[in-house]
Amino acid sequence: MKLKLVNGSGALQVSEAAFGHKFNEPLVHQVLTAYRAAGRAGTKAQKSRAEVSGGGRKPYAQKGTGQARAGSNRSPLWIGGGRTFAAKPRDFTQKVNRKMYRGAIRSMLSELARTERLLVTDGIKLEAPKTKLLAQQLKAWELPSVLIVVEASDAKLALAARNLPHVEVVEVPALNPLSLAAYDKVLMTVGAVKLIEERLQ
Repeated sequence: MKLKLVNGSGALQVSEAAFGHKFNEPLVHQVLTAYRAAGRAGTKAQKSRAEVSGGGRKPYAQKGTGQARAGSNRSPLWIGGGRTFAAKPRDFTQKVNRKMYRGAIRSMLSELARTERLLVTDGIKLEAPKTKLLAQQLKAWELPSVLIVVEASDAKLALAARNLPHVEVVEVPALNPLSLAAYDKVLMTVGAVKLIEERLQ
């Protein structure tokens, strides 16, 4: 399989083991759901009638007042009372083993390559860490919404990209399914492609 070079007329030959898999939609969906769930705080908490302070004494006599009987002024029916079925803190994380995670990444990269949304560059050369320079370069390549994957941290590129709304720069170890799904196209450096091939074979 070959990937198109954006800053050249050629193409880069890549491994079928990393970029030539069939798209496994159920697996990708499961991993994306688990990844999003792991980002939830799960700290929501409310008090039930047992946890609200007060309410130990019967508010008024059982009979003779004309009102409905009541045993506590902290009943969920009362203002200031506890919550029925009070929410408690919970852990939303779902188990995703390494084989599933790598399978989802492999599947997504293969689909991006098949639909020609995965592009390669031999490097993004910026004279200075300026957003304007990167924006001009991406416009020339027709990449308004793009995930840029690099093999090692690039301070100039990171600073230039952080103020662009539909552009994200990640290193290969930080590559995740959510980022791959969030952008129209993915642009990788040649070094990043080689590193991904090593990791996924």
